[in-house]
Amino acid sequence: MTVFHKGDEAVNGKAYRVLLLAVILCVAGGIFLKKNYAEDEHLTEAVSEQIETGKVETGKDAETEKDTETGEETETQEKKDYIHWVDFQVSYEALCAAYEADRALHEKNISGDWIDLLAVTAAGSGGTFGNKEVSRIKKLASSLADGSTTIEKEASGLKYYDYYKEAYGAVLAQYVGDYVFLETDDAGNTVETKGYGLKAFSPIARGFPYSDYDDFGASRSYGYNRPHLGHDMMGQTGTPIIAVESGQVECLGWNQYGGWRIGIRSFDKKRYYYYAHLRQNYPYAEGLQEGKTVAAGQVIGYMGHTGYSATENVNNIDETHLHFGIQLIFDESQKEGSNEIWIDCYALVRFLYRNQSSVTKVGETREWISHKTLKQ
Repeated sequence: MTVFHKGDEAVNGKAYRVLLLAVILCVAGGIFLKKNYAEDEHLTEAVSEQIETGKVETGKDAETEKDTETGEETETQEKKDYIHWVDFQVSYEALCAAYEADRALHEKNISGDWIDLLAVTAAGSGGTFGNKEVSRIKKLASSLADGSTTIEKEASGLKYYDYYKEAYGAVLAQYVGDYVFLETDDAGNTVETKGYGLKAFSPIARGFPYSDYDDFGASRSYGYNRPHLGHDMMGQTGTPIIAVESGQVECLGWNQYGGWRIGIRSFDKKRYYYYAHLRQNYPYAEGLQEGKTVAAGQVIGYMGHTGYSATENVNNIDETHLHFGIQLIFDESQKEGSNEIWIDCYALVRFLYRNQSSVTKVGETREWISHKTLKQ
């Protein structure tokens, strides 16, 4: 900071007063603009708070429009507000507690799904989930069940509730709800089973062992130093890989970092699932192509250890495993580049273990098919 003294020749008395006035006006103007920006009707209270803490930023996209009188094109600014940062710290125990509460409340036709329960709890804890928060979820569910409170009442006054509801909704919105599963019975017939509950699947087929630990953010050095933005599940070559959620295949083919990989986008466009290091020579399920849709529970590929090579179909990964990643997308500009949001999905994978897809081998081929998939 530069200190001006009254005797400095560089700043006479008049200039000093002008400078001081300019500083006062700038500060006052900044406060005014900040206040009005935070009160913009397009911003929730939670988002404005996140802007100040750096968890959410806003972008402006330039557009052109024609002047109705002159016909000339002029540039306008359309403000787009969206989440730029999510730290998904919901524990396995919290996911289980919220899920069981959701099902119990649904049976009683009481409003309050698991995203609401998690968002209210996170808004009070700063997004962390320990034993205290798990107990809070169970207590809140009990109060909802006996009618002594409502989600609206609990959420009222919580500055971060809207933020957590949108963030957690982006992760979990399609995981629990009414479902119709297509299942194959012992006679080979396809039957429909309807219900309410978990409709997303574990990425590893039932009956195939794997080991894992929370390795999100660990260091990786092939190509360049970078954090590991996914979850590794170690297993056997050829283990069937399952579509966690229904969606459309956006990417298929070789990448020197991920080897043979698959990228699937959820139908609501909020989640991008990345399955990498698939099997050499036979990485994908038969018929899988870019642009095609897949159903939750469907076999999409096979575990391997391809990658870390600019040459296709090379096994340069030391250990056979699936690299599984989930990217959140609140604006299409976040799909690729420096604004990507990848979440730690270790706890979520543990939770999804309760819904593994059973599979059967197709004759003497290397192909496997699922017994149960979500009806589209």
